[in-house]
Amino acid sequence: MVRDKDVSVLRDLAKQVADIAAKPVQNERRDLWRRHNSLKPTRPLVLSLGMPFWGEVLRYDQLQCQDPFLRAHENTLRQKLYQDRLNDDSVIEPWINLKAVYCQPTGDYRWGPQIRFSERTEERGSFAFRPCVIEEHDFEKLIIPRHAIDEKATADQFNRMRDAIGDILEVNLDRGPFYRHWFADLSTDITRLLGLEQFMLYMLDRPEWLHKVLAFMRDGVLAVHEQAEKAGDWSLAHHENQAIPYSQELTDPIAHSQSVRRSDLWVFCASQETTCVSPAMFDEFMLQYQEPIISRFGLSAYGCCEDLTHKIPLLRRIRNLRRISVTPWANLPRCVEQIGTDYVISWRPNPSEVVCTGLNRQRVKQITREALDAARGCHIDITIKDHETLPDGFQSLVECIRIMKDIAAEY
Repeated sequence: MVRDKDVSVLRDLAKQVADIAAKPVQNERRDLWRRHNSLKPTRPLVLSLGMPFWGEVLRYDQLQCQDPFLRAHENTLRQKLYQDRLNDDSVIEPWINLKAVYCQPTGDYRWGPQIRFSERTEERGSFAFRPCVIEEHDFEKLIIPRHAIDEKATADQFNRMRDAIGDILEVNLDRGPFYRHWFADLSTDITRLLGLEQFMLYMLDRPEWLHKVLAFMRDGVLAVHEQAEKAGDWSLAHHENQAIPYSQELTDPIAHSQSVRRSDLWVFCASQETTCVSPAMFDEFMLQYQEPIISRFGLSAYGCCEDLTHKIPLLRRIRNLRRISVTPWANLPRCVEQIGTDYVISWRPNPSEVVCTGLNRQRVKQITREALDAARGCHIDITIKDHETLPDGFQSLVECIRIMKDIAAEY
């Protein structure tokens, strides 16, 4: 009885998402992103990326499904409904992803020792890393990652989802490697293993050992990616560029595609943890290890929340680079000067100035015009992200996006 109710909830949501995905505007947005990401003239596109404020808008404990597996997918479907209400330039795809179940230790044990954090002082508050690789001999604790899927558990989950909503919305089985995105940029995990301060100190105190650890992690990620490619587990649903991954050079994302090579896909990479590291040390202790991973893909996007103002000359070395993030802490005019029309500028306004301390319409108009004036003639999009709270409610984000899109239409 409980399962029947859960499935009913999912089916109703799937129908709504399918209707949204079928809207003509989705194809209009796909075409905009294809041209924009291929350095063709378009208006500046506006995107709301990730919504950490869900606890204020869509509380997990208020979801209707009782089964934890179905409940997680209910949450995903409801998020798509909210994304549609934003009316930004995101694309709602006509499928839902279901991740494979992996055999090798994953999660916090993905490199062997458990990745640990201190307890948060309050809900959604800050925390600190608790290093688990401290002494040089701790290197021996690290495991060589591999690409291995639990076929039975994966098939069981896939069949459950397909039986529940597969006749309404495609269920795309994600068999891609576990080590990708944040688990493949090296920067995220090495600081979680070593600790952020220790990572930076080891650049001076233990450089040879640090190079050894980084090389081990680079080779591990490359091996897993190669294993997944040989197994035919990369697909066109695995494009990643921290935006909307359409372009004229690469085949569009689709569900249930045949296997593809990494050279057919977008890849996203970043190194937020080296924001305060000099360009030379960033190159020596991070970028040179990331490049072999990035270079296997067709197109790449670099940067998340880090200030890349003084590192753009190094990033130009990445042969397949197409998108560069420009954060609130970066010098936008200086970044524009270095990027020019060679790459897409992914500009991220300070969320505190747009919605996180209340919606100030005049301020939103001011900073949007200032940014678009600074980047006039370039390929720029606006990504609103890291909006941790919405004191004026969800509608304030809808209004913020409307204002930005109205201004963007003038450029």
